[in-house]
Amino acid sequence: MTETVHSVVEGFLRHKRALGRKYRSEECELRLLVRFLEERGVTALDQVTSALLEDFLASRPRTKSRSFNHLLGVVGCLLAWAVGQQLLDVSPLRTRRRRVTTERIPFVFNTAQARQLLGAATALADNPRAPHRGETYYSIFALCYGLGLRAGEACGLRLGDVDLGRAVLVVRGGKFGKSRLVPFGPRIGDVLAAQVRRRRGAAPAFDAHAPLFSFNGHTCVRPGTATATFHRLIDTLDLPTRDGVSPPRLHDLRHSFAVGRLLRWYREGVDPSTRLHELSTFLGHVDPVSTAVYLKMTPELLEEANRRFEAFAQPAWAGAAR
Repeated sequence: MTETVHSVVEGFLRHKRALGRKYRSEECELRLLVRFLEERGVTALDQVTSALLEDFLASRPRTKSRSFNHLLGVVGCLLAWAVGQQLLDVSPLRTRRRRVTTERIPFVFNTAQARQLLGAATALADNPRAPHRGETYYSIFALCYGLGLRAGEACGLRLGDVDLGRAVLVVRGGKFGKSRLVPFGPRIGDVLAAQVRRRRGAAPAFDAHAPLFSFNGHTCVRPGTATATFHRLIDTLDLPTRDGVSPPRLHDLRHSFAVGRLLRWYREGVDPSTRLHELSTFLGHVDPVSTAVYLKMTPELLEEANRRFEAFAQPAWAGAAR
């Protein structure tokens, strides 16, 4: 019996989630593919042709090469999986990836710029639907910058995830569904303690599953809402952006944490290559290769690297001068 496209997509999604992948946006894209094919009377997997796939990709306008390549990759992974399961003899996908001609550098916040952002967050006024608005966004952005949390990880924290006694944060359901323990220092500890007090004051009966960041006491602040607030604040700060650098994004606070840690290692005389696995674990990455994506060269890093090279090469230069 010929497999339907719908059943193959369902099986593929179960396979990915069994491996710990969330695959939410990918699921939406694959369901669009199923709907597109059904509207054209195609339900069987072996009826899918390269021309139909090209029409589907053309029907989803993606102006950016990376966005188009992501959609293409999701469809390609589905069909490759079907071939591996012997549901197809060969993948009908023939479309090639678009060339990515420009790769903009993420914006890296220095300490002064991060303080500007946090100060602007603190100044946010409350409204009837968002009590303690300034303190809430201050705390979320502080965790993203000070601990390198993803926005979704910070917004999704629960009261029971904060262990002030051991100075450890439990970050659940990160990328690929992984959870991890994240230690924190006194400054972040003060931020978390203040947020816990605010939440406990609003709901004296302790509930470990209650959101740490919530305006209504029942649901977590959404990452999308935090992102929108971040961009409104950034527009008021007018931070200088170098040529080739993207405008600041909320995720860039995580980039800034990683670059800041590398910069401190350089200044402390530590060899970063011997500690990169620790940073990778802290950030919740599978391996240091994923962490390397976050480590973009900045003028400060370049200066420290040059200083270290000069110290390394000094004996050779001194010998040549004699």
